[in-house]
Amino acid sequence: MTGGAEDQAGGAADRTAAPRITLIGKPGCHLCDDAREVVARVAAETGTRWRELSILDDPDLAERYREQIPVVLVDGEQHDYWRVDAERLREALSGRRRWFGTVRSARRRAGHRDTPRGS
Repeated sequence: MTGGAEDQAGGAADRTAAPRITLIGKPGCHLCDDAREVVARVAAETGTRWRELSILDDPDLAERYREQIPVVLVDGEQHDYWRVDAERLREALSGRRRWFGTVRSARRRAGHRDTPRGS
């Protein structure tokens, strides 16, 4: 990571489309280096654009993700943090699986309200 936002093309992706994958990390983070390798490989295999952001360049990102980096977003939603699994990332990009918010979203569709315990 060189600081700032970096936009990477994965294969023959549409160069005008917004990146589907965002990797959030910081320089000198060994887990971020590992995540970058996985993201770059999967993006190249699937032809998906991706970008990399540093928490050092954005106070809002630092506040939100400081304890979780590296964080991977897919289509703007949090997909993974700390370790990135290539197969799960491929599945998320294909639309086969959503990771965060799945239980809550399913409960809402079923008509359940999310209420604090004891209410």
